[in-house]
Amino acid sequence: MRVALVTAPSIEVGKRLARELVEARLAACVNVLPGVTSVYEWKGEICEDGEALLVIKTTASAIFDLERAVLAKHTYETPEFVVLDAKHVEASYANWLFGQVD
Repeated sequence: MRVALVTAPSIEVGKRLARELVEARLAACVNVLPGVTSVYEWKGEICEDGEALLVIKTTASAIFDLERAVLAKHTYETPEFVVLDAKHVEASYANWLFGQVD
């Protein structure tokens, strides 16, 4: 199992992207967390923006297709796409997840 972190400019954009990823069977589940504040440097300026954080659960075999889909559908010029390796996943959840992702 892999967990991908992606930020979106709003809850609406995050929900749209989440639904598209689940419908495409690239993700088993996406949590869309509102109210995230991101502080970062962009083009020489320090920026502080409100965003939504997507916590995307998927499989190792789907991660590159997931990345391509996020990059193609995202509204940002350079979207965040960070992948974490899940060291332990409860067995029944893992079985469900692997049945959801192609």
